[in-house]
Amino acid sequence: MAFSSLSTPSSSSPSSSFTLPTKPSPGAGSLSFARASAGRFRMAAVRAQAEAVDTSISPRVSALRPSKTMAITDMASALRQAGVPVIGLAAGEPDFDTPAVIAEAGINAIRDGSTRYTPNAGTMELRKAICNKLQEENGLTYSPDQVLVSNGAKQCITQAVLAVCSPGDEVLIPAPFWVSYPEMARLAGATPVILPTSISDNFLLKPESFASVITEKSRLLILCSPSNPTGSVYPRELLEEIAAIVKKYPRLLVLSDEIYEHIIYHPAKHTSFAALPGMYDRTLTVNGFSKAFAMTGWRLGYLAAPKHFVSACGKIQSQYTSGASSISQKAGLAALNLGYAGGEAVSAMVKAFQERRDYLVRSFRELPGVKISEPQGAFYLFLDFSSYYGSEVEGFGTIKDSETLCMFLLEKAQVALVPGDAFGDDKGIRISYAAALSTLQSAMEKIKDAMALLKAPAAVQ
Repeated sequence: MAFSSLSTPSSSSPSSSFTLPTKPSPGAGSLSFARASAGRFRMAAVRAQAEAVDTSISPRVSALRPSKTMAITDMASALRQAGVPVIGLAAGEPDFDTPAVIAEAGINAIRDGSTRYTPNAGTMELRKAICNKLQEENGLTYSPDQVLVSNGAKQCITQAVLAVCSPGDEVLIPAPFWVSYPEMARLAGATPVILPTSISDNFLLKPESFASVITEKSRLLILCSPSNPTGSVYPRELLEEIAAIVKKYPRLLVLSDEIYEHIIYHPAKHTSFAALPGMYDRTLTVNGFSKAFAMTGWRLGYLAAPKHFVSACGKIQSQYTSGASSISQKAGLAALNLGYAGGEAVSAMVKAFQERRDYLVRSFRELPGVKISEPQGAFYLFLDFSSYYGSEVEGFGTIKDSETLCMFLLEKAQVALVPGDAFGDDKGIRISYAAALSTLQSAMEKIKDAMALLKAPAAVQ
């Protein structure tokens, strides 16, 4: 008696089959049936386990909010790919190419075989060059073991917050703020404490407002000057007042985000917080190459701080990403060799940024109801459009807040901007002028035409 054929996968074809012997040994049929049944039970058990997998996400990660800057930028890109001629003024990225001498250094690094891992903290030659830069331009004396090179300033800030903050600590953040600061605090288990500022004060933190929120839980104050998103620059006198308050609290540290340091407009001057009397030992200074040197895609930043803080951040980096790209570090070295404050290459970009700023400030002053704080650095305008909130637009609806205003401008003007609520101030919207002047002129015409569809704004207080 012959057994019937059973279909089973083989190495030759998924649909191939084999035939059991026509004269099996005693009990072979029962054994085959048992084996097949056991296999089916095992597969069923695996499926049941798969259906029962716990797909929950860490509460800290679940609490993080996605970046609206990236969301708006991605939306604008998708519309452009669909054929809609959207003008993107959302991303904080210079439109210039990386200076040729820097790019050539990166190319040569590849050709010369500088493509291997570097020390976790960065190459010695780059860290020495950073120390020289900090000494010459900022009046700060650091040794190479007090510098940590990372994959962008964002990584430096994240690691610094993780290194110094514990669950329950408070991170003090003046608003408007860069969108990532509060989320970095939450990732560390700390609580972001937002300190509102006013456009009438050029979005600068008042010392009395700062002093009023400090508690025994206050661990870190984050300052960004020149500021993203406002372009405000803290004068030395104001920083000294803030430092005098910080000095009263032994546990309070300061993270000074100086990534826009070289993009500054006369007569404003940059002051490194760590250079103020008594602040060196409690300041973590972050800087990088993305903005001033138009190197956003190279992903290169650095932290300079007392050694024990740098060592702690280095521990995180060693288990997280290890060192920054060897090629980018060679390019960064070339950038620092361009001369004081980046030399002519950077000053030419800053000149163009200032021309664009001046054009936009003049143009927006022609729009009734818009409040302006003229930026002294960086490449952003943060404009108060709140007098238009409540306006009805036929075919769109009500302009309720900064987000609906930005959606309106995206739909009607085809210009992508970032709503102020992403930066902790719903009255405003952020406009990046890291775009060609001709692009800004076209965007301005479209914005004016769209705003004309709104009712006359309320009186500006």
